[in-house]
Amino acid sequence: MDKTIPGEQFDLGVCYYPEQWPEHMWADDYRRMQELGFTIIRMGEFAWNFFEPEEGVFTFDLFDRAIDLAHAHGLKVILGTPTATPPAWMTYQYPEILNVSFDGVQYQHGVRRHYNYSSPVYRQYCAKITEAMAKHYANYPGVAGWQIDNELNCEVNVFYSQADHAAFRIWLREKYGSLDVLNQTWGTVFWNQSYSDWEQVHLSRPAPSKSANPHQALDEKRFISDNVISFARLQVDILRRLAPQQWITTNGMFGHLDSHAMTDELLDFFSYDSYPNFSTIWNDADRENPLMDRSYSNQLAKVRSASPTFCIMEQQSGPGGWVNLLAQSAPKPGQMRLWTYQSVAHGADMVLFFRWRTATFGTEIYWHGINDYHNRPNRRVTEAAKISMELGKIGEIIAGSRFAADVAILHDYDNEWDGEFDVWHGPLTRESEYSWSKALQFSHIPYDYLYVQNKTTLHDLTRYKVLIYPHPAIMSEETAELLKQYVAGGGKLLFGARSGYKDQRGHCRMTPFPGLVADLCGVTVEDFTLVLNEASTPNMRWIDGADEAPTPARLFNDILLPENDSVQTLAVFDGDYYAGKPALTRNAYGSGEAYYYGAAFSREVADALIHRLGLAPATTGWAELPPEVEVAIRVKQNRRFAFLLNFSDKPVRAHLLREMDDMLAGKQLGVGELDIAPYDVLVLALS
Repeated sequence: MDKTIPGEQFDLGVCYYPEQWPEHMWADDYRRMQELGFTIIRMGEFAWNFFEPEEGVFTFDLFDRAIDLAHAHGLKVILGTPTATPPAWMTYQYPEILNVSFDGVQYQHGVRRHYNYSSPVYRQYCAKITEAMAKHYANYPGVAGWQIDNELNCEVNVFYSQADHAAFRIWLREKYGSLDVLNQTWGTVFWNQSYSDWEQVHLSRPAPSKSANPHQALDEKRFISDNVISFARLQVDILRRLAPQQWITTNGMFGHLDSHAMTDELLDFFSYDSYPNFSTIWNDADRENPLMDRSYSNQLAKVRSASPTFCIMEQQSGPGGWVNLLAQSAPKPGQMRLWTYQSVAHGADMVLFFRWRTATFGTEIYWHGINDYHNRPNRRVTEAAKISMELGKIGEIIAGSRFAADVAILHDYDNEWDGEFDVWHGPLTRESEYSWSKALQFSHIPYDYLYVQNKTTLHDLTRYKVLIYPHPAIMSEETAELLKQYVAGGGKLLFGARSGYKDQRGHCRMTPFPGLVADLCGVTVEDFTLVLNEASTPNMRWIDGADEAPTPARLFNDILLPENDSVQTLAVFDGDYYAGKPALTRNAYGSGEAYYYGAAFSREVADALIHRLGLAPATTGWAELPPEVEVAIRVKQNRRFAFLLNFSDKPVRAHLLREMDDMLAGKQLGVGELDIAPYDVLVLALS
C-alpha cells in the first residue's frame, strides 16, 4: 500500500518551540502565522524535561496552553515524541543509555542524539513518555499527528555500547541460528576468526589494521537498521493503540537505516528535512556545470520512492549553521521560494519551514528561521507570504497528484552499505548516480528512484521504460530473475562495472562476472582493473556510427567479452593494454535490451545513452527549455501540472509551443518566448 499524505489538502506551516519563548509572545506569533496563511506547526520533539521534569512525574500544562492557543488560531499541531534528547536526570542516573564510540569512549550528556537504541532502560523510559503523551493527547483538539523521535541516525549512525554488543548477538542468533552458519556466512575461516561461543562475538572493535571482516561490516549495518526500526516500533505500537485517529510519521533519511522498510511497516507517510543550501558546503563546484542546490532534487526523488507524497518537516528558510560548524551563506532573494517549490514539485503535500524564529541561544543561534531575533519584518517573511498566497490558490488542486517519470534509477541498501566499506564498487555507485541525475535533469527527463526490496514486483519495474542499475555488486537470484523478466517483456536495462558478482553474504561468486546477469547482458568480463587516477584513465571510443568525442572511462574498467551474436559492441576502450576491447555493449533479450558499461557512468556517457535509448524530454510538444531550468510533472487523474524551476542566478529564456495556463500568476501564456527570472518558478496546467 502506498504511504501518502492523507486527504487532498495542502498544508503549509512552520516549526515552533513554545518552550524557548516567553509565553506572552505566543499569541502574536500564532496571529502572524495565521495571517501568513499557515495551517500547521510542529513542536515538542526536544522537550522531554517539560513533559517529565523528574522521573515518573508527567506535566503537560505548558504544551496544553501552547496547543490550545494554536488551535484557537486555526493551527493544527504535529507533536514530536521527545526521545532524541534524553534528559540529564536520566543520563546521570542510568549512564548505560549513552552511546559509545568505536574506540570505546562513552558519549556524555549534551548536544543531542547521545543515546543508544539498544538499552533496555532507555527503551523502558521511551515507552513510558510515549504512553503518557499518547493518553493525554490522543483526542486533544488540534493535534493532527505525531513525529517519532527526530532525525533517526543523524549525527551518529554507529553504536558500540555494551547494550549494542548484546543486542547484536541476539540479532545474529535469530538470523543464523547457529555459530556454524554465522562462521560460514562471515567467512571466518579467513585469518582464523572463527567463533566457538556466542560471547566471543561483538560489533567491530579497534584492531591493528583499519580493515575489518567485510561480511560482518555488512551485517552490522543491517543490524543497526533493524534496531532503529525496532526502537521506532516501540513508540508506534503505543500510539496506534492509544491514539488511533492521529497519523504517524518521522523525519530524516540518514545512513544505516532502511527508511523504506520503516515507512512500510510503521508510518502513514514519510517526512524529510530539505536544506539545499548544504550544497554550498558539500558541493560539486570542482565539476563542470555543478548541480549545487539542484542536487536536492535527487534526494527528494529518493524520498518519493518511500512515500509517493510526503511531508517536508523542515524546509530551509534562511542561512543555516551551528555555532562551530556547517556555516552557510544566506539564501538569495527567491531561493527560499524556489526550494519550497522544488519540494512540492517532487511530491511534497505538506511543507513546514524551519523555523519560525531564529533561536537566541544554544547551538543553533545561526540556524536562521523565517523571523530574525528582532521579530521585525524581513525579506524571508515577505517571501513566505508570497509562497503561502500561491499555494493557497493551487494547493488543493495539486495535492494528491503523483510525480510522473518513465525512467528509474535502481538502488538498494545492501549495496549502499557494502559499498561504504568496499572501495571496489562503492565509489562507482556514487559517481554514476550523480552523473545520471545530472544528465537526466539537464535533458528535462524526470526520473524516479526505485529501491529494490524483497517485496519488489515485476509490476513495480514495468512502470518504467528504462531502468538504470549502476553497480549492483550484490545481487540475489530473485532480483536477477525479476530483471530478466523485465527486459524480456520489452524493458531497457543498464548496468555499470562490477555488477552481479557477489551474493547476499557479500561473498564473490565462483562464476564469470557479471554473475547472475551474464546471460541477460550476453557478456562476461574478460579482465578488470581499478583506475586509480585521472592520468591513467583510458578513454571510451564510440564505434556504433555516432560522432561523439572519446570520453574517459572512469574509476573501474571491466573489459568485456561478447558471448553470443546478439551482442552489439557500442564502444571500445581507447587506451592502456586493453585498447580496442569492448567497453559498452547492448544485448537483445526477449523483447527488450540489456546494456553493460564497463566503467562508472559519466555525464557524457549518460547523455549519449539518453540519445540511444530514445528518451524524449518531458517538454516535448509544448516547450523548449534551457538546461538551467528543471522540469517536474505531477499528475492527478486526467490533469497534468508542470513545475518549471530556474536554478540559475540569471534570467533565462524558454519557448512555449502552445498556449497554457500559468497557475501561480493566474493568467494564460501565449505561444512564443517566455522569460524566467533568476530563481523563479512557474506551475503550468498542461491538461
